[in-house]
Amino acid sequence: MRACDHILPAAALLALVSPVILSAAEPIAPITPIPRRLPPPGTVVLPETVRASLEERVAAYGERVWEIDHKAHAADIAVLVKAVDFALRHNEFYSEKEIPLAAEILDLADRRYAALAEEDERPWLDEKGLVIRGYRSSIDDSYQPYGLEIPESLDLSRPVPLLVWLHGRGDKTTDLHFLQRCRTKSQAFGGLVGDQQEAVVLHPFGRHCVGWKHAGEIDVFEAIEAVKADYPIDPERIILAGFSMGGAGAWHIGAHYRDQFCAVHAGAGFAETKEYTKLVPENFPPAYEQTLWKAYDVPNYVRNFQNGPLLAYSGAEDGQKAAADLMARELAKVGHTLRHVIGEGMGHRYNKESVQEIRHWLTESWAAGRQDPARRIEWQTPTLRYPSYDWLHLTGLEAHWEGARALAERDPEKKQITLQLEGVTALEISAGREGNLAGFTVRIGGIGGIGEESVLVEDPGFPVNTVSLVRPGEEGAKWTFGEPRALAKRPGVQGPIDDAFLSRFLVVPPDSLPAEAGASRWLDFELNHFRERWRALMRGELPEKSADEVDSDDISTSNLILWGDPDSNPLIAEIADRLPVRWRDGSFTLRGETYASDAHVPVLIFPNPLNPDRYVVLNSGLTFREGHDRTNSLQNPKLPDWAVIGLDRDPDALAPGRIVEAGFFDESWE
Repeated sequence: MRACDHILPAAALLALVSPVILSAAEPIAPITPIPRRLPPPGTVVLPETVRASLEERVAAYGERVWEIDHKAHAADIAVLVKAVDFALRHNEFYSEKEIPLAAEILDLADRRYAALAEEDERPWLDEKGLVIRGYRSSIDDSYQPYGLEIPESLDLSRPVPLLVWLHGRGDKTTDLHFLQRCRTKSQAFGGLVGDQQEAVVLHPFGRHCVGWKHAGEIDVFEAIEAVKADYPIDPERIILAGFSMGGAGAWHIGAHYRDQFCAVHAGAGFAETKEYTKLVPENFPPAYEQTLWKAYDVPNYVRNFQNGPLLAYSGAEDGQKAAADLMARELAKVGHTLRHVIGEGMGHRYNKESVQEIRHWLTESWAAGRQDPARRIEWQTPTLRYPSYDWLHLTGLEAHWEGARALAERDPEKKQITLQLEGVTALEISAGREGNLAGFTVRIGGIGGIGEESVLVEDPGFPVNTVSLVRPGEEGAKWTFGEPRALAKRPGVQGPIDDAFLSRFLVVPPDSLPAEAGASRWLDFELNHFRERWRALMRGELPEKSADEVDSDDISTSNLILWGDPDSNPLIAEIADRLPVRWRDGSFTLRGETYASDAHVPVLIFPNPLNPDRYVVLNSGLTFREGHDRTNSLQNPKLPDWAVIGLDRDPDALAPGRIVEAGFFDESWE
């Protein structure tokens, strides 16, 4: 069932969520609020009559939504109402000209609502040209917008190509402004391909302005799936492209998910953290944060671009050309020559001559499509967050963040698969379209074929769809059929803390505040800070339930974000003896060190003891903060798998307090 087929109840969709404000037993000085950077506060004050009218119309949908919540494509209405709702609540009006826009978007919602509620019709699905749509996120049930460009002459009776265009940074381009832009002008390649007639163009929102990272990267794929559900998109002819922040997104999403696209185009976008932000050793962050750069820094995944066409663009006079030059050097190290189109005399924009060359490349790439299944794969990754290309799935690493590599070749005629591996301890091979791996020989060795051994997939008399192989840790161990042990880092359960917010999660506040005044003050502030930041930055309501409301379905489907300690949160108490932190008599012990609970708070991510296929997180939301929003290159994870927060420093725009200790669990979560 598609995410956009349901709509939240009225209160959850539109009503102002009043966060539970917890108060400490002893009055102490409050923590200074952190100014919001994204989106910036609006500069326009709406006339009271206009605001009252808009708020009344938004609130009215709280009742009307019940009439359509069971119908497909209700998200195409809800996303319009949400855009106005958020603009009102966050004061996201930046020009007098924008004031009528909110009413126009609600008028469109009214027309769609009337068609769906009264006639069970969806005329907007037949529209061509510029169309605005929405889907419901699997992460937080929020409604996220996307735009489409559907050429008038495009034949939708047959499979068609898709161009996924990632927009650049726009601090003030929130839901309302994004929707307006998508319904009024062609945007890809600076509007210079508005006359193309061969493909649908998709404009994901990407959670506004997070560099196409975190929930923003998942937004890309959920938007693609929403489009594929309603239009005949050819899955083998999807191209990823973007410019500026969107070019950065094309670099990193293209490297991490290379098998999802037949080609990747990165225009004038950063590709890593250190050089782009001009960091030098004397102002490097802590070692664990430098390690976490590897989550998104593209040079750590550069070999993945060997699997298909890649093209970069830079203006000759653009300072961001340095990023493409860096990637050209990194690709050259692995024997790949980067095709780099350079706009002569251009700054941070395209010119017609360059776009003409790029358009020819797009057409060639769509014509070639994506090979499925791939005959040859080259893959590298430092983390199992990004483990796969096509039929090859890495499921265990020798050591996270140290880097792993795989060269794989598949010969269906000879029924043979050859793997050369480095840093890999477990993997899966899927049959894909061939449907059966029975009778295949899998030859496994190190890079260069060192120490090669063979495993035969015997024919059990029925199709073998997947083969799982492991190499035990002891010296001299051979590859054999099997899967990683239960409590091991594996895809989707490998950390760090921010990884919990890339899939469905549920926040469980404490029933009461901790007894210690310092911890109580900190917890109250940080939990409400997370609520506000998720709404403003990630454009959704924080999904929350009290401990007694959490049910088996929540435990099965969601990462649990638990706040408090065993005395204040019953869910923490239930699993406390199976977590790597121990509380006792006003203190807690983590990683062999004991800390006073009135001066410290533990934060961590760990497999949920109630369901090890999902996470439990203690006392943390997103670990990058307002101070990192000044450039998308800094919107990376800032804390590893665990940390101890010292309460002698108040939370601010860069950290939740003083980081006393922090580190990573090993491959066994120890």
